[in-house]
Amino acid sequence: MPELPEVENARQVVEKALDRVIASIDDTDEFVCRPHGPGEIDQALKGGRLTAAHRRGKTMWCDTVTADGADGPSLGIHLGMGGRIFVTGPSGDAESLYAGGDPHVGGMPKKADERPDKPEWDRFRMTFDDGGEMRLFDKRRLGRVHLEPDVDALGPDAAEITRDEFRARVGKGVVAIKAKLLDQSVLAGVGNLLADETLWEAKVSPSRPAGEFSVAELDALRTTLRKAARDAIKRGGVHTGEVIPHRAKDETCPRCGAPMERGTVGGRTTWWCSAEQAD
Repeated sequence: MPELPEVENARQVVEKALDRVIASIDDTDEFVCRPHGPGEIDQALKGGRLTAAHRRGKTMWCDTVTADGADGPSLGIHLGMGGRIFVTGPSGDAESLYAGGDPHVGGMPKKADERPDKPEWDRFRMTFDDGGEMRLFDKRRLGRVHLEPDVDALGPDAAEITRDEFRARVGKGVVAIKAKLLDQSVLAGVGNLLADETLWEAKVSPSRPAGEFSVAELDALRTTLRKAARDAIKRGGVHTGEVIPHRAKDETCPRCGAPMERGTVGGRTTWWCSAEQAD
């Protein structure tokens, strides 16, 4: 499932679609575009432009303006379990950023053994008056595109959370530290893989109660989390983390060579180093 790094990469791709006039929108997939009926998003946005692409945690949305320059409704885009965003440039423009016709792609990385894409897996398509387009590709049909998404229930973004916010939100209670990091109302964007990578890098037991951490330990954990998120964004996704390939039976810690252990923390499958992350 996309975590903060994958959604940030998708947001950066959506930026390629900003300030281009929207000619039409295919919003006929009523499940992906719920609660809107076919044509409702098209009617709200056609003739206008996307003006900014935002992200908080795993949630992404765009500001819009209408054809007459007034503020339009925000457009929420959720990648689901494996969605990708494709943006193509102006058709026939050989000097454009998109020379050669190759689209910019952001979101979940394509697996080596994945089947070829099918046109029907494009669940939402926005066509611009320059001939280019932005589309949500979602094989499993678990993504979503809708107007005026609500982000008020989300905590601060995990890659941007301040030191004081992290101390106040994370460093309290008897809940396991991994479960606290996964709580999107506490801080937004950490998924199962990023949590395991962060705690492994920090040499912290995933089941240690959050309220037991000292201020210095919380500050160090926040620094590690932000670094892990930035590194994953830079490398193309959280799957590139150092410990991620070793989250498997009979694997060993890539740092010290001790056996990796598996358990359940916060209702999620969790892997940790049996030596450096022991309780």
